[in-house]
Amino acid sequence: MASLVDVGWKLLEFKARSKRSGSIYEPLKLSSLHREDEPLWEKLDRYYNAVKTTILNYQSPTTGLFPVKTCSECKEAKVRDSLYCAAGAWALAMAYRRIDDNMGRTHELEHSAIKCMRGILYCYMRQADKVEQFKQDPSPSKCLHSVFDVDTGDEVHSYSDYHHLQIDAVSLFLLYLVEMICSGLQIIYNTDEVSFIQNLVFCVERAYRVPDYGMWERGSKYNNGSTELHSSSVGLAKAALEAINGFNLFGNQGCSWSVIFVDLDAHNRNRQTLCSLLPRESRSHNTDAALLPTISYPAFAVDDDALYSQTLDKIVRKLRGKYGFKRFIRDGYRTTNEDKDRRYYKPAEMKLFDGIEYEFPIFFIYMMIDGVFRGNKAQVKEYQELLDPIIFQSYEGHAVVPKYYYVPADFVEAEQNKHGSQKRFPSNSGRDGKVFLWGQALYNIAKLLVDELISPKDIDPIHRYVPRQDQRNVSMRYSNQGPIVNDVVIHVALIAESQRLQVFLNTYGIQTQTPQQVEPIQIWPQKELVKAYRFLAINKKLGLSGRPERPVGCIGTCKIYRILGKTVVCYPIVFDLSDFYLSQDVMLLIDDITNALQFIKQCWKMQGRPLFLVLIREDNIKGSRFNPVLDMLASFKKGNIGGVKVHVDRLQTLISGAVVEQLDFLRVNEAEISEFKSFEELELPKHSKVKRQMSTPNASDLEQQPEISVEEWLDKPTNEIIQKFHDSNCLASQAQLAGILLRREGPDFLTKDENLMDELERIYRRAGSRKLWLAVRHAAVIMKKFASSIAPHITTILVNGKQVTLGLFGHEEEVISNPLSPGVIQGIIYSKCSPHGGEREAVLQQELVIHIGWIISNNPELFSGMLKIRVGWIVQAMKHELKIRAGDMPPQDIYQLSPSDIKQLLLDVLQPQNTGRSWLNRRQIDGSLNRTPLGFYDRVWQILERTPNGIRVAGTHLPQQPTLSDMTMYEMNFSLLVEDKLKKIVLPEYRQIIVELLMVVSILLERNPELEFSDQVDLDILVKEAFSDFQKDHSSLEGKEKQECDPSPSLPLLPLSQDGMEAFYNTPPVGKRSTSSYLTKAVMIQLLQGDVKPCKDDPCSVS
Repeated sequence: MASLVDVGWKLLEFKARSKRSGSIYEPLKLSSLHREDEPLWEKLDRYYNAVKTTILNYQSPTTGLFPVKTCSECKEAKVRDSLYCAAGAWALAMAYRRIDDNMGRTHELEHSAIKCMRGILYCYMRQADKVEQFKQDPSPSKCLHSVFDVDTGDEVHSYSDYHHLQIDAVSLFLLYLVEMICSGLQIIYNTDEVSFIQNLVFCVERAYRVPDYGMWERGSKYNNGSTELHSSSVGLAKAALEAINGFNLFGNQGCSWSVIFVDLDAHNRNRQTLCSLLPRESRSHNTDAALLPTISYPAFAVDDDALYSQTLDKIVRKLRGKYGFKRFIRDGYRTTNEDKDRRYYKPAEMKLFDGIEYEFPIFFIYMMIDGVFRGNKAQVKEYQELLDPIIFQSYEGHAVVPKYYYVPADFVEAEQNKHGSQKRFPSNSGRDGKVFLWGQALYNIAKLLVDELISPKDIDPIHRYVPRQDQRNVSMRYSNQGPIVNDVVIHVALIAESQRLQVFLNTYGIQTQTPQQVEPIQIWPQKELVKAYRFLAINKKLGLSGRPERPVGCIGTCKIYRILGKTVVCYPIVFDLSDFYLSQDVMLLIDDITNALQFIKQCWKMQGRPLFLVLIREDNIKGSRFNPVLDMLASFKKGNIGGVKVHVDRLQTLISGAVVEQLDFLRVNEAEISEFKSFEELELPKHSKVKRQMSTPNASDLEQQPEISVEEWLDKPTNEIIQKFHDSNCLASQAQLAGILLRREGPDFLTKDENLMDELERIYRRAGSRKLWLAVRHAAVIMKKFASSIAPHITTILVNGKQVTLGLFGHEEEVISNPLSPGVIQGIIYSKCSPHGGEREAVLQQELVIHIGWIISNNPELFSGMLKIRVGWIVQAMKHELKIRAGDMPPQDIYQLSPSDIKQLLLDVLQPQNTGRSWLNRRQIDGSLNRTPLGFYDRVWQILERTPNGIRVAGTHLPQQPTLSDMTMYEMNFSLLVEDKLKKIVLPEYRQIIVELLMVVSILLERNPELEFSDQVDLDILVKEAFSDFQKDHSSLEGKEKQECDPSPSLPLLPLSQDGMEAFYNTPPVGKRSTSSYLTKAVMIQLLQGDVKPCKDDPCSVS
């Protein structure tokens, strides 16, 4: 007898069939559609009829776009869907190229694809003003639209009604544009279109710093209207940039002005961001089927095979079902439980969709194509067998792919109780004439590949799918990315600022050249190259201004440029004279050079050798700076610096092996270009001696200290302050007095015919040359000095998967989770540090951000376990370190250290703590760094599952609901939520005890599955109880010692007051009478006060 469920399913299927006006669809039997000995032209004819019927018949005759839905009333065309339809037609055209008599079908299919691509281009170009706005301000309200009217190309939805910011769609357009042109199609017709495509590239280059709404157009998984940084978008942008770099949009018939340029430093940031995000899709999406087109066809964006396998395995494990892949976990799209009248979800609503997410067969097709490209026949067979039973046959006998399979309302409860237990029903796609065109296009591509009517190289002529080590260059005139070179040798040219410096260095065996000696080659600072690039893709007709003024990074300055008949080389940005005081520390310059070389070694992927210019200034060798510079130059001569192989030679010799970039676009605007300024040689007598001042060691602590107290001088008359300012020889005191005058009288106030700002600038420079770093920092703060390079370094930290917080320890901090402009960052630093008496820290935090940016680029492992880089807390960790080193003596003032010493102190603090330290010191350092053990956030999730009333710490509550309903265990947003609760803790060592306590709670719950907390878990109370127990034990032990022997006055007793928690913090975490033992006891007492869940295997059960 049939079960009630079977009867219900048959009844539902009968109702569904009755709605189809009597049409009956059977599952597709592929064996009945063609013969084994079918001739090639018959096979192609069958495919042509299928493509014509299921795809091309829906193409708009005016714009060439394809509608989202194939019903007559649908007038919307999405860029992404149309691109895949164009790719389907183009793939079949590639197959027809194999036969001589194709009856004009090759031409028809190719031009169907061209018409669609040009239709999208037409829609995009009508929005050129939005491209220009987006270049300056990449926000969701200033982006290109993703949906257009299928017949007119007009805008359909406003920004408030639709989430248009989808970087993956624009990137996919650029990628397919290159693929199709490379196969011989003519898509781009004139220079207006070339300049527009170049401006699209400018937009896509910044994908790593632009959160968008992603492939599913909803942004955050919670569907609350917020954007996120998506791996799928960044990956497609990376692939598009690699494909289009150096590409000629006119194909074989093009010349220099139809070539596209890509900023390879920006491309590298996209690569780094993708690697740090994967295998996640975003903060809220732990994994997502949208990653398949990114890691596989068509983008093939992942270079690392291990990372590809890890990402793919996660997608298959988490999302694969019987009828297709879920888009992501708890995807409510169109499910029965989704409220169709609301655009956004409410908190905790995500739980309603658990287990009933729609399954999409299209991802089986992606897996088939991936298997063909990678030569994995077993994978192709596996997914073809999964796909065959769930696709249907149209009236004409063509295969039709349903868009999705859903759980009917009657079966939702049963499916949620037992996932995978219920039968699912196909969507209307494939029934009543409604076709899911994206799926149809991909299906035809997959079948053409499986039937070997086309090969992977036919639809990927630029060889995106070839393993990176075998990838050959696209055959174009201009520099492009080639295979990865693991052991690159960096060519180095040493340039002296003057002839007398050259003569001086020659006495030490260091051979250099001067700017005049390398002529006609010109040496430029990178900012001049930025000026040149500003003319790239200017188009007044379209209102496009060209390349935004973005600095050229290390990769860009390692190439040779041909500019208006001149040969130009650029020195890296690290040699730019900065207004910020870091440039006055030559040790830091040497460190920056080493870091830059290591970065180039890791990231250089072009065919020629990188050319690195080392610019030596006379100021670099003054005083004690000379010996470190000489050592660095000697390392260059030996051929190895910091583990990087280098080859030093004359610039003219090195040019032959370098990468040449032709900036021919400048000829178009030559009349409007002002003269470029090359680096000028200092005109000094050749035989005059370089003034090497007496060695200037770092100033003593006493010399650095100001001789006045600021508080005493705040209320004194202005004339007395001016008199003291001129009488004092202490630069630190002068800086403090100038600061008082500046606040009181303003920057234009005159002292001896000089205004205050000029006086402060003089103090700033003199203090720097005398290495009085306390005075330097004080003057820098008063003048609100700012290191503009901080913005790219913050971006570097973010692309490594971290967040940054700026602000003083113990006060409110500003969290930076997306890249910001330098002006905004400057405002944050000074507003968060200055009001609380931490003015000097405003510049110290800038130093640290720059150092952290370099360190995380080359040694990311030093930041493992740190989700947030809390700069103010890192300063606190460094102060703790100085106290530990000082012992019983007063610690060194951190503001008196040189910038290079600050960097070394930071590196020492970041290193795993050595065993010689006390547990108090270790906890202070680790707590200040916000470091957590491996798997920490997952364990907090497991605790939350067993605490119905949530967790409380430092006065903040982490509730069980809606947290567990909205989020999933492994998503980044949950980790950030936990960090948000822990940030309320003010003592670093106490924070570390709380982290240890949470690990203890997790282990106890794991080992005792029958227990759970009945009340809210207050972590502060548990620590208090554990400490109370610790005090009792300590008192009793102390009493026993007194009875056994007379206490020696030389043995200090541990304090037992509130301050006495230091003794607890100084106790080892494991072992007898360890912190863990006291914490465990406190947790077990609270656990045993709650309910014990019965267990059927409980041996103590009596009934």
